[in-house]
Amino acid sequence: MSRLLPTTTNASTERTGDPSLLCIDDDRTSDVLAALSSETARDIFRELNERPLTAAALADRLDMSIQSVSYHLENLSETGLIDVADTCYSEKGREMDVYAVSDEPLVLFLGTEDDQPGLRVAFKNLAVAVGPVSILIAVWETLARYVGDSDAA
Repeated sequence: MSRLLPTTTNASTERTGDPSLLCIDDDRTSDVLAALSSETARDIFRELNERPLTAAALADRLDMSIQSVSYHLENLSETGLIDVADTCYSEKGREMDVYAVSDEPLVLFLGTEDDQPGLRVAFKNLAVAVGPVSILIAVWETLARYVGDSDAA
């Protein structure tokens, strides 16, 4: 007999939106940095980059309390880093939100808004030379390396 309520999701972690450029003097940048300031929040964000998950599944995977995970999910959601991508149901029939990374990639630029036009031109020139996917992969690997180095310190 098939289930009446979905217990799994078809949500994806694929990002399809155009990247947004966040400058160091932008209010949204402050919110994003604050939301990712704890190692717990970064761990949750990393997991959601791998696959969409419910708060309970994240708590199990990270060996944390559901309350702690829910707190960080709320902060990440308020800044637009993650979204509720789907809803599924527990075996007991309880509705559970499935979280995934936002489809809008973000690029953090450690310069001011005055520097944006020059940076946009540089990104366009680089994109023509190596392709946009290569740029996003390089930026992501650099950020992952930086976060990993700062966690080790």
